[in-house]
Amino acid sequence: MKITKIKTFTVGANQDNWVFVKVETDEGISGLGECSVEGREKTVVSAVAETAPYYIGKDPFDTGVHLYKSFRNGYWGGCAVLCGALSAIDTALWDIKGKLLKMPVHKLLGGAFRPKIRAYANRWFFGADTPDKLSALAQKTVSDGFTALKWDPFAKAEWSIKKSVLKNAAAEVCAVRDAVGDNVDILIEGHGRFDTRTAIEIAETLAPYNPMFFEEPVMPENIDALAQVREKSPIAVAAGERMYGKCDFAAVIRKNAADYLQPDVRYCGGITELYHIGVLAQAAFLPVAPHNVHGLVGTAAALQTAAALPNAVIMEYSVEQTASKYGLFETPICFKDGFVEIPDLPGLGIEMDEKQAMKMPFANHSMIEKMFE
Repeated sequence: MKITKIKTFTVGANQDNWVFVKVETDEGISGLGECSVEGREKTVVSAVAETAPYYIGKDPFDTGVHLYKSFRNGYWGGCAVLCGALSAIDTALWDIKGKLLKMPVHKLLGGAFRPKIRAYANRWFFGADTPDKLSALAQKTVSDGFTALKWDPFAKAEWSIKKSVLKNAAAEVCAVRDAVGDNVDILIEGHGRFDTRTAIEIAETLAPYNPMFFEEPVMPENIDALAQVREKSPIAVAAGERMYGKCDFAAVIRKNAADYLQPDVRYCGGITELYHIGVLAQAAFLPVAPHNVHGLVGTAAALQTAAALPNAVIMEYSVEQTASKYGLFETPICFKDGFVEIPDLPGLGIEMDEKQAMKMPFANHSMIEKMFE
């Protein structure tokens, strides 16, 4: 079997643009991957096109060899765009392997430790501009089956935080905690906004509401700063959505800089690296909570890999994943009672309707710009 063609699809949906990759072979079996990099969709599509020639004529089973050589030949190291392109192709190759062998990817990784994984909700809070509205949406999301909710309560704060903004953030967290009770986990998103002193102050302020973790309290570039926050924070610290490959995560582990690791299969290096990162975390007795907030191809890949990791405890799941209602995917992912079921079909267990994808063109909007404008 040889790789014959690599295609990209940029799909506009809701407030996002999803970038999917399809790898075709000379035996008629194809695989899907995802490299949806917010605000850099056109750039990552170009990166896929620049990377694709290496793969043509290659054996899709040599995933480890291809990922290493493609990354090494790229020369400029890890970034969301380069790693995104390689991640999507890597994932698509695993999809091909599973389909050819008529096995789900988790079987190829050593088997499933679980048939489903707990999910925490993201994007459930859209439209809430007061604590009361946020509380109502939190209750609705819990009634829909979620047992864990994540959001960023810090408005436009950057680097430091005004006392009034921190007070409002605490009021939001308190309102959600009161609305959902003690049996639902709440998770606080930081988006790397803060300096170390401010991040510690925030953690101390929000600790009475018992968050499960404080995600990305500082920028990912400085692992020493992250370690300082983790050392003094009364809340568990999570990090990894903007880290690329096992070496970045190995550095976090060495410096005891996080309590939860959050690799994203879209750009951490695909299924190959996500699995390696999970094994490194397992050796350090750290839980893995895959970051995941885009299209269902990435979700399917994260599910297959998380199934094969004993230390995968929870993963992100956007309430907008019901975007399968657009008819884009023929085999949608199933969420029920706080868990996402792990597909047991060959490969990733998901197929895309290409004709429908072509009806959903790129849209000029960016969640990232709206978040920090």
